[in-house]
Amino acid sequence: VEDQRARWERKRSRTAKELLETEYKYLEQLDLVLTYFVTILKAKGTLKPAVLETIFGPLESLYSASHILSLHLEKGNLEPGLENFCQSLDLYGHYAENLEQANKTLKEQVRKNKSFRQFKKLQETRPQFQGRELEDLLPLPLRRLHQYKHFFRDLLENTSPDTAEYQKLAKTVKSVCEVSHWVQDIFDKKENSLQLLRVQKLLKGQKTQVLIPGRWYIREGWLLVVPSKGEELKRRMFFLFSDILIAAKPCHPLHLLNSNKLACQAVYPLHQCSVDKVFGHTWSQGGLLSLSFPHKTLLLMSSNQQDINDWYRSLTAAVR
Repeated sequence: VEDQRARWERKRSRTAKELLETEYKYLEQLDLVLTYFVTILKAKGTLKPAVLETIFGPLESLYSASHILSLHLEKGNLEPGLENFCQSLDLYGHYAENLEQANKTLKEQVRKNKSFRQFKKLQETRPQFQGRELEDLLPLPLRRLHQYKHFFRDLLENTSPDTAEYQKLAKTVKSVCEVSHWVQDIFDKKENSLQLLRVQKLLKGQKTQVLIPGRWYIREGWLLVVPSKGEELKRRMFFLFSDILIAAKPCHPLHLLNSNKLACQAVYPLHQCSVDKVFGHTWSQGGLLSLSFPHKTLLLMSSNQQDINDWYRSLTAAVR
């Protein structure tokens, strides 16, 4: 037991030391943004207060919370440090919610505001920035949040469960994980919106509405459609979403406007669909999927075994 405790203590000390060292580095980088951008821009009035607030969000509050945490860590006062830190965790979620708008506003100001463009360029050439641009430094708090999760988990694993500090660490890990999920959810939704928009632009015309609230993109790929009568196989592009499956074919390569687009052939709702895997067709590799809808059965084939298995998993998960 004594050996185990000594091992825990050594690991815990190492983690606490690394947490503090990386906290200093993080504060140093935040300080660059606050000193050379926020403070000077406020004094000069180069940007309107609302624009400044949009670009930098709660960065000053984040700096302040981390600074207080570092002071507690220096003295080895983990419990009060964590208490204070947990109260400011929501700032990371709000910062993530604002980041897309921050980047958009920053780009806009660089394009439209000549004095800001020159000021930004001048500040970024300072040796302290080491070739980094403001855009590289703005996502720092979200990277740090990810690091916190691992540091606090490591500290928890190497703390005796019968101490008050263990309870405080467990609470902190839970809070950090919740905010991390919140941040991840923001990025997932953004990524999903981009995928929906990309597919909408790939399809000819506006007849097929892809951009529906609550819809999630899952996957896409080429599959062969096996006709019910003895016609030849048709190669189609399929887009799978959380609620529908879209089948499309390439537009004519010589078409003036749509040569690189796809024409939607059919939209299959998934709420009344059942999926079956059919093996043993004439090719000894790949496979066949049967999709049953109320008024139609769709047979989809691929010569790639992995591909058909992946489609089967994705389709059954979407239908479920």
